[in-house]
Amino acid sequence: MRTLITLIMCVMITGTAMARNTISVVGSSTVYPFATVVAERMSNNGFKAPVVESTGTGGGMKIFCAGIGMNTPDFTNASRAIKQKEKDLCHKNGVTEINEIIVGLDGIAFVQNGDQPKVNFTKEQLWQAMAELGPHPKKWSDIDPSLPDYEISIMVPPPTSGTRDAWHSLVMKKGCPKDILEKEGKKKCNLMREDGAIIEAGENDTLIVQKLQGDNEKFGIFGYSYYDSNRDKAIAHTIDGVEISLEGIQDGSYPISRPLYFYAKMQHEQVIPGFKEYIKLFMSEKAIGSRGFLTDIGLIPLAEGEVAIKPIK
Repeated sequence: MRTLITLIMCVMITGTAMARNTISVVGSSTVYPFATVVAERMSNNGFKAPVVESTGTGGGMKIFCAGIGMNTPDFTNASRAIKQKEKDLCHKNGVTEINEIIVGLDGIAFVQNGDQPKVNFTKEQLWQAMAELGPHPKKWSDIDPSLPDYEISIMVPPPTSGTRDAWHSLVMKKGCPKDILEKEGKKKCNLMREDGAIIEAGENDTLIVQKLQGDNEKFGIFGYSYYDSNRDKAIAHTIDGVEISLEGIQDGSYPISRPLYFYAKMQHEQVIPGFKEYIKLFMSEKAIGSRGFLTDIGLIPLAEGEVAIKPIK
């Protein structure tokens, strides 16, 4: 039966557009740098270089789940797991064979211009500074005298970002007072201020770094791998007394860490050249092992034996 379905798929896909012989990848801006390096390696191995776009995790899922065929991507990167509503969208549009691959770990850094001194923030303080249901303090020092004595201004990823989702679950939810969480629920605890203190900065982390350099009192949020490559421009503050580090993310002591994923549309496996090879290369020890070429640019490897492909139902 599966052979018949695959044959029908081949006819459908090749019939819609004979031209595409290049892998199409969308999704997370955090995973994007790693996917682009894998794409470059693919091109060095005799395949056309995959086209990788940074659309954000949520945006990537929407495009990925739009259907099957040449006009839809083969893979989507994600800095969080696929949501049930995204699975439902995929199934509704005929995307019924999806594999989930966890390729590594990442932490989320709370950063500022590199000229500033390090400060320790608790999740409770960050919630108070950022939450719509919070006290709306004007200055950090209004929350605690030990915090900077200037106005709160934080650049955050857009709602489509997996980094934003992870910040919600790892900071906003955990920093929300228990009585408010029980009364209002998780969604309302995650709501951010709309009075100008919180600024949506888009998916381009480079722009966040540039804006930080122009304003010593502004803060930003992005993944450890990007912070690690910009240590000369940005400083990462400690969270609950723990500095962000590769070791802290691996052992779970750094409190804002998460897995990184990509999702494969297996119905394209037999018709897109290089599809299997892309997965094999991305999952290889030489890519994501402790001395892999992706580890060299900031991907934090999983413990040995943890990398696995899981079908999504």
